[in-house]
Amino acid sequence: METRPLGQSGLHVSVLTFGTLTFGGEGDRADRVGSVGVTEARTMIDLCLEAGVNLFDTADGYSDGRSEEILGAALAGRRHDVLVATKVFFRNGALTNDIGLSRHHIIRSCEASLRRLNTDYIDLYQAHNFDAITPLEETLSAFDALIQSGKVRYIGCSNYGGWQLMKALAISDRDRYTRYVSQQVYYSLIGRELEFELVPLGVDQGVGILVWGPLAQGFLTGKYRRETGISGQGRYAFRGEPPIHIPEAQAYDIVDALDAIAEERGVSISQVALNWLLNKRGVTSLVFGARTLDQLRDNLNAAAWRLSADELTRLDAVSAPPIPYPYWHQRKYASERNPFSY
Repeated sequence: METRPLGQSGLHVSVLTFGTLTFGGEGDRADRVGSVGVTEARTMIDLCLEAGVNLFDTADGYSDGRSEEILGAALAGRRHDVLVATKVFFRNGALTNDIGLSRHHIIRSCEASLRRLNTDYIDLYQAHNFDAITPLEETLSAFDALIQSGKVRYIGCSNYGGWQLMKALAISDRDRYTRYVSQQVYYSLIGRELEFELVPLGVDQGVGILVWGPLAQGFLTGKYRRETGISGQGRYAFRGEPPIHIPEAQAYDIVDALDAIAEERGVSISQVALNWLLNKRGVTSLVFGARTLDQLRDNLNAAAWRLSADELTRLDAVSAPPIPYPYWHQRKYASERNPFSY
């Protein structure tokens, strides 16, 4: 499997990252996202390693930490052969300070994640969301301290806005803190908003892009069609997340286009949707999950082939989002000086 450098670091990661949101769900959560246990997790990791995946992503907020525990147990004996990413931000206790990106919460949460993962270091530790209450200086200095202590090797962020990420990078440069090497963000054929700010920022500043939700929580698997609408089981049907910010008719036109290319290629709709993302500017790796071994095998095959230029153009056209200001103005009046503008 192809690997790409993670931002401006010397770390290379596989173009597919295995996400473990489906690990450890119980009760209602199991119905929504999955309930993969240790035994099945080991089998899934075996398949990923055979395919060349080297990055495994989790979070302390997945199944109240149970996802980290299962990943740690499943990696027993081969922890040093892989890269492990986890996250901090969401509430993990009943006390006032058991949430956010304060120094207090970051350090306590890191220690707890290390115990659950049964490891003495985290390869990539990510801020799971933006914390507008805690000064960025405090957050970044806490992350930097964890790196200096050897408990964390690289840091990244997730779900930041463009100005928030740029401010964090500027503070890191000014105060000589370790920079974010990656941003984990939502990107899919029905969600291309980040192309106007976060993708150009990542390319310009050397921040790698890890994509979450590349199949829009199942919407881009062919499970939902205009004839039946969004109903029944599945993560998207249950939560309606991520929301569709394009006309519903366009969303189903995208599914139809995926279906046509999939039939021509003899592959699944999911593989086409993932392959489109692997060709987009600035993308480092796609974080995908699986509830079953069949889903896992199918998704892994998305990295084994490439869409043609014509197929990419077809998908770009059917999924094109409206261009917000000032980008429509730059494209119309200053394209000569902005050749990479979307």
